[in-house]
Amino acid sequence: MFVPRIRCMPIKDADELRRILGYNRVAVVGASTSHEKPAHIVPAYLQRHGYELRPVNPTADKIFGTRAADSLADVSEIVDVVEIFRPSEEVPGIVAEALARDDVNAIWMQPGIRNDAAAREAEATGLDVVQDRCMKVEHGQLIRNPMD
Repeated sequence: MFVPRIRCMPIKDADELRRILGYNRVAVVGASTSHEKPAHIVPAYLQRHGYELRPVNPTADKIFGTRAADSLADVSEIVDVVEIFRPSEEVPGIVAEALARDDVNAIWMQPGIRNDAAAREAEATGLDVVQDRCMKVEHGQLIRNPMD
């Protein structure tokens, strides 16, 4: 029987971040085709380090060599982590889409993105939540082989 872990606040602990970074299927909500934007740079880095990306952007056909979905609900592949590159006010809707799925384990909000109410809602269902942190930076500090 699944018993959700209820947290008081988003994850900051290095061991917990490492555990989340151990998931490999990442839906990138707000993925960009513009190579100079963080919403392209960060997921491209993750892809180079073995992550399977599921880009979500209703204005793009393909990103990172993969068909872009119009919304998280339209992603047909399995998703472990929902990485968010959208404004904080859009987070509740994205979290609602994540909660409607049965495969999501974590919500990751990039720097400058946070929504405490949506984070609490996700945590209450047992999802791990990271807010206002860069997945690329955390991977580089906690996971990446120094010989890379």
